[in-house]
Amino acid sequence: MKTSTDRILTTHVGSLPRPAKVAEFLVKKEYAEVYDRETYDRCMEHAVNQVVGEQLQLGMDIVNDGEMSKTGYATYIQDRLSGFSGDSPPVHFDDLSGLPNYRQRMGQDAGTQKRVRRPKCTGPIRFTDASELDKDVERLRSALDFHGALEGFMNAASPGVIAVFQINDFYPSDEDYLEALAEAM
Repeated sequence: MKTSTDRILTTHVGSLPRPAKVAEFLVKKEYAEVYDRETYDRCMEHAVNQVVGEQLQLGMDIVNDGEMSKTGYATYIQDRLSGFSGDSPPVHFDDLSGLPNYRQRMGQDAGTQKRVRRPKCTGPIRFTDASELDKDVERLRSALDFHGALEGFMNAASPGVIAVFQINDFYPSDEDYLEALAEAM
């Protein structure tokens, strides 16, 4: 682990703006449209390599993949966990209610214009598929190696964030829902 006694090391969490081609693929993936998987993989590899390089150029000490392959920072779990289907109602946060132009720009900057579906919990939650995670980790490792970066990390949605965006229609209580999410994540 990288440490310093001279200064505070810098990092960040969250999605970074996605190139247009990445956004196109994410929309196709989200809405189950046909796309070429090999081209998608190359596009994601290039985007992660680019975003890691940009973070290093800006002086970040510990970088990440910018969540390039994730449609949303809490909604990607539907590809990795069982127990989710349908769509949760929209969540509106009061902190942006008076800033509609800013809210719209945030969606544009994230590279996703269409509404991302947020499935709700409708069954038992289990971790089902590590293949997308494995690809994300490999892309980040490759970019770290290419740029000579010493350290990176993968973002993961917290159980609390998942519970806010994907409502519970299965577990008898919020505590049970959060416990199942924590176990699976």
